Amino acid sequence: QVQLVESGGGLVQTGGSLRLSCAASGRTISGYGMGWFRQAPGQEYEFVAAMSWSTGGTFYADSVKGRFTISRDTAKNTVYLQMNSLKPEETAAYYCASRGSPTSSRSPASYDYWGQGTQVTVSS
Repeated sequence: QVQLVESGGGLVQTGGSLRLSCAASGRTISGYGMGWFRQAPGQEYEFVAAMSWSTGGTFYADSVKGRFTISRDTAKNTVYLQMNSLKPEETAAYYCASRGSPTSSRSPASYDYWGQGTQVTVSS
């Protein structure tokens, strides 16, 4: 059984930084596309960042380009999301997801395993 466990969320002031981790078990991250999404209360899932295993390419939502970085440590079977210069409107639950393909996707529907989420709150 595949499990994804996020950690690293918390309360941070505007302009601050957080590093989220997503530890995978039951499936190696090697060979699969991984993504980060966020969901604010009453809102749909919003794409944040994704990584393609097949190419190593990374993709970001326009709103986070230059501030967020997705990375991986295959030895630890963990994916990370470094978030800098955080804004209050980025307060949300952040989720990592894994899809059964080596490519990445911006669509939440294309991911088949999800973590439980970690809350990020950015105070103004």
